[in-house]
Amino acid sequence: MQTPSSAFPDLAPGHVWLAGAGPGDPGMLTLLAWHGLRQADVVVFDALVGEGVLALARPDCIFEPAGKRGGKPSPKQADISLRLIQLAREGQRVLRLKGGDPFVFGRGGEEALALVRAGVPFRIVPGVSSGIGGLAYDGIPVTHREVNSAVTFLTGHDLTGDMPNHLDWAALARGAPVIVMYMALAHLRKIAAQLMTHGRAPDEPVAVVSKASLPEQTVLETTLETCADDAAAGHIEPPCLVVLGDVVRLRAGLDWLGALAGRPLAADPLGARRDSETG
Repeated sequence: MQTPSSAFPDLAPGHVWLAGAGPGDPGMLTLLAWHGLRQADVVVFDALVGEGVLALARPDCIFEPAGKRGGKPSPKQADISLRLIQLAREGQRVLRLKGGDPFVFGRGGEEALALVRAGVPFRIVPGVSSGIGGLAYDGIPVTHREVNSAVTFLTGHDLTGDMPNHLDWAALARGAPVIVMYMALAHLRKIAAQLMTHGRAPDEPVAVVSKASLPEQTVLETTLETCADDAAAGHIEPPCLVVLGDVVRLRAGLDWLGALAGRPLAADPLGARRDSETG
């Protein structure tokens, strides 16, 4: 019987793989991304890629950080793309490793198109997006039949670093029962104000998840009205995910990590909500 690695494609010299590393826990890395780590000569990695993931690379691999963090000096996107091209043209086997999924607010499309223009062969290796897998890890499903039939993902800042004012906040408030926000901590107060202005209830549940799936993760359960103040008071640090909607209530029954530590789980976490709607 074939072992998993023998069934996968080779990372050839002069090629670049754009791979997602998942939310952070090495166990959430895909097998194909692991296979790339075991072959790569050079790994160009983002700040959100954890040490546990990088430890899976071959022993003689060269690591090049290319992380972007808000408010801190970061490599320019054009320079990162040029470095990938340079390494490939040197005949290196290059793994470009990004947190989550490279095509979900990860600029993977920009880097892939730069490789296309340079004539560099590449492969896309999807990853587990933090906005789905990171929340699930903490007992928050992004969909549930009793709560929502749609979910919206948005980024908390635009190209300039400001809150994305081009979004139709009124439409989002009306039409998105569950909203998952990436990189929203810096503008959380403004975002919450926009959503409440356009009709979202101040007491709607919110979860702010810091460093999802990692040992130092923190989950703050709060409300839309108080989430910014509570996050500041709790010294919540990025990277963060923010999720708004009644799916947050399900964590009372699905917090498997808390259960391992002795937290009693609720068999019907939506019961109170259901009773309020019918009573």
